[in-house]
Amino acid sequence: MTDLSGRVALVTGGTRGIGLATARALVEAGATVVLTGRDEARAKEAAASVGASGLALDVTDAKAVSSLVRGVAKEHGKLDIVVANAGIMEDALLGMIKEDLVDTTLSTNVAGTLHTVQAAARAMMRKKSGAIVVLASIVGEHGSAGQTVYAASKAAVANIARSAAKELGRSGIRVNAVAPGVIETDLTAGLSEDAKAENAGKTPLGRLGRPEEVAKAIRFLVSDEASFITGQVLGIDGGLVL
Repeated sequence: MTDLSGRVALVTGGTRGIGLATARALVEAGATVVLTGRDEARAKEAAASVGASGLALDVTDAKAVSSLVRGVAKEHGKLDIVVANAGIMEDALLGMIKEDLVDTTLSTNVAGTLHTVQAAARAMMRKKSGAIVVLASIVGEHGSAGQTVYAASKAAVANIARSAAKELGRSGIRVNAVAPGVIETDLTAGLSEDAKAENAGKTPLGRLGRPEEVAKAIRFLVSDEASFITGQVLGIDGGLVL
């Protein structure tokens, strides 16, 4: 099993789904984990369930992100791993897209991820090492009807990873992205059973993914086992896109 003993990790958007599964996977590998969520009580409750610490954070607030990351690094003496998972998904056909949907999606998924990567890089520069993973999506790589805004935001996230990897590599900091397919989380809970069956039918493995499967891939990417991997966007979609 991957050994992350002695590592300090931060997972944003860690109160449910892929974020919570990732926090659990990192704790199980021996890391000291701090997870965040918009609601402090929920963050603390979720953290307690996996043996982590929980803090409130709105990733759209650049100053709050910077302050929290500095605080975690100061409290624990370093910051080795950051998983920028916080994000939202709201669907709308082109003719129905409202301005506030654009603003909210881009400020959370794009600006929020950028704030997190920027703050993480500053903290990791001090020891010239670290691993960052951001959450992209196969939708951002290949598009999807009714998800134009979400697709645009996740395409941006993937390119944050690629660009940051080129910039930070010489400082010993690796940056990668994962691009999940249809995963059974709260974000997909609103899909009808017919829609879920249709997506499963399109997937060579014949089913939807589980948060734990994405979490294990993230755990690999932040570990020494992936020490020569950076700037990659890893699809975790059961072969949905080939």
